[in-house]
Amino acid sequence: MARLPHVIVPGFEAGGAPVDEHALNALRRAHRRGARVVSICTGAFALADAGLLDGRRATTHWGDADRLAREHPTVEVDPDVLWVDGGDGILTSAGVAAGIDLALHLLASDHGAGAAATVARRMVVPPVREGGQAQYVEHPAPANAAVTGLGPTRDWMLAGLAHPLKLRDMAAHAGYSERSFIRRFHAETGLPPVRWLHGQRVQAARRLLEHTESDLEAIAVATGFGTAATLRLHFGRALKTTPSAYRKTWHAVGAQRRLPAPRTRVSV
Repeated sequence: MARLPHVIVPGFEAGGAPVDEHALNALRRAHRRGARVVSICTGAFALADAGLLDGRRATTHWGDADRLAREHPTVEVDPDVLWVDGGDGILTSAGVAAGIDLALHLLASDHGAGAAATVARRMVVPPVREGGQAQYVEHPAPANAAVTGLGPTRDWMLAGLAHPLKLRDMAAHAGYSERSFIRRFHAETGLPPVRWLHGQRVQAARRLLEHTESDLEAIAVATGFGTAATLRLHFGRALKTTPSAYRKTWHAVGAQRRLPAPRTRVSV
């Protein structure tokens, strides 16, 4: 499978000397030739100076977002997300850590969710956090959050992906009222619990689409979406493609290492 070339612009001291015009022309040429042009943190200013973000949604570090919007009013700056992939070869990420999330997203796009999860485990970082997650959370999770925070409840949610999980059940497992649970969950993950759960189900569905021949109904049941229609809805929202199109792309890769068809539970 052909892989797109990448041009990655790291963060730099934006607001100082203007970016060299030769560098900006190189970015424009790379995009015209079909390369993915990716910015990390304040690298978005170089993409904006090159005109590559005009009319596009983009992000940068939250501390620089106002200045990016002010200096480039034609750019739709979103300061509340980790990364943005508009599907047109231009991608931007927030701070340096969010650049890791974007890199894992690219790895998953080119080599599958399993490859991205393997690299994430090796790096000891969360696997493929969705771009719409908040750049920062209200209260950082404690170092032993897996024990003292909501880690056990998240593990329980992952173990029960195939089953209907109501907010009240999640809150009861954690020992909080629903309102307190939502607040604490968001503080630890940057996402509401139901949205986080949907994201985990999409990742599980990606893995099954890549590595099994199970039909969409079976995958929908195994990942807790219930029906193929609901799976298509959430899959499309998260990945801007359909499960069938995703499987077609990765069928050749998945055929090399088939996994058993799902029964009632999926590990992610």
